[in-house]
Amino acid sequence: MSVREPTVVVNSSTDILSKVDRIFAAIVAAIEQVFFFEVGGIPFIVLWMIGGGIFFTLRLSFINLRGMKHAVEVLSGKYDRPEKSGEVSHFQGFTTALSGSVGLGNIAGVAIAIQFGGAGTVFWMTLAAILGMSMKFIECVLAQKYRSVNPDGTVAGGPMYYLSQGLAEKGLAGGGRGLAILLAIFAIFACFGSGNMFQANQSFAAISYLIPGLQNYDWLYGIAIAFLVGLVIIGGIQRIAAVTSRLLPLMVIVYILSCFSIICLHLNLIPSVVSQIIQEAFSPQAVGGGVIGVIVQAIRRSTFSNGAGLGLTAIAHSATRTDEPIREGIVASIEPFIDTVIICNCTAMVILLSGVYGSSESLNGIEITAAAFEQVVSWFPLILAVVVFSFAFGTVIAHSYFGEKAWVYLFGERNLIVFKLMFLSFLFLGAIANLGSIIDFSDMMLLAMAIPNIIGCFLLSGQVATDLKDYFARLKLAPTIRDWGLGGGERQGG
Repeated sequence: MSVREPTVVVNSSTDILSKVDRIFAAIVAAIEQVFFFEVGGIPFIVLWMIGGGIFFTLRLSFINLRGMKHAVEVLSGKYDRPEKSGEVSHFQGFTTALSGSVGLGNIAGVAIAIQFGGAGTVFWMTLAAILGMSMKFIECVLAQKYRSVNPDGTVAGGPMYYLSQGLAEKGLAGGGRGLAILLAIFAIFACFGSGNMFQANQSFAAISYLIPGLQNYDWLYGIAIAFLVGLVIIGGIQRIAAVTSRLLPLMVIVYILSCFSIICLHLNLIPSVVSQIIQEAFSPQAVGGGVIGVIVQAIRRSTFSNGAGLGLTAIAHSATRTDEPIREGIVASIEPFIDTVIICNCTAMVILLSGVYGSSESLNGIEITAAAFEQVVSWFPLILAVVVFSFAFGTVIAHSYFGEKAWVYLFGERNLIVFKLMFLSFLFLGAIANLGSIIDFSDMMLLAMAIPNIIGCFLLSGQVATDLKDYFARLKLAPTIRDWGLGGGERQGG
């Protein structure tokens, strides 16, 4: 069964730019055959993600649910200590990581999921996100546990380090190093795709939907957004964190309030929409492959949305000022809940309540969401365009940081300018390329990261489970002490 969405051309270009687009599409189609092989009619990577979510949820005694209250306490600043090693606060690390996952996957990605998988994808996306909370927890605990704090106070951390160092402690140094290198390569290209090209493509689609006269100027938009992003990414994690900690919460609030205003106008339709979601989850009407086809779409879009199981956002969490890895993991675990269970479901309800779904085959991606907003208030697409650009901008600069850390792990800092120039070039390419090729490329690189990452997390899960029990035992004994040290939360030196 193929899991490739049909190629959808969302903008026009000159002959030269169109040729670049066609070359990119041909490359993506060729490597897709390698990454999306099937087992019993189901893509192996989908089975891998589902299995990982179930295993870590059970292994860690449902930390995805029982840790939520404590996560809110940590984010409130109750446990922040400025003197601890690290570069950013719990909240800044959380918003930087959330910026890497909250983006157009929550708006355009949901529309694409419903477009190609039907309303039932919403149910399976939500379930996948709840399981993903456990995967997000363990990878961010390990990122803190195996980070290195350099003499200048900067942090080197993320999946590359816990794969290489953590597995070395278990006598698997060679295998750990190999997995780390493989993941770093996938991470760089994933940042070029989902955190870069997709954001540029769909943010331009939202703006050109609002101002149709701009449709032939995708190349100019690509240059403009590359220039703006270039101004920010030169500043590093502290500047990125300063931008995202202010921009993201505001845009999330604006978007959710906008969605709720539409939902409130259609309260009488909610029961029928919920019924439609559940019914099509098990008896799909809009996708080939039956229930399996719906689940495939849901896993792809959920992973694209929240990044659970990939280890990518763990890079941001490794930079948080704390010596309690479990605490940071608990904070990270609520990201899929906010990202997918709340924001993605808000988008889905707007699309399904508005009646846009299934009414027009000419709309694709973000255009479906914009049309849904427009059904209620004619000027709502303007608000959406502002939110979309802000989400896209935050996601792009966050992924520049993630990709930069992967690049440094492989090649060192001396040629970091090469990565930044490549990153900005892919941002331009995203503005002119077609949506179908970008989605396939992004999905392949993201899901490929899950293979080495989940292997490492599985092998290191025993020690995390032990640390988790110890943490909650100490929290129960001394709930008012702000920071009482787990030990081994960081490693000094390069």
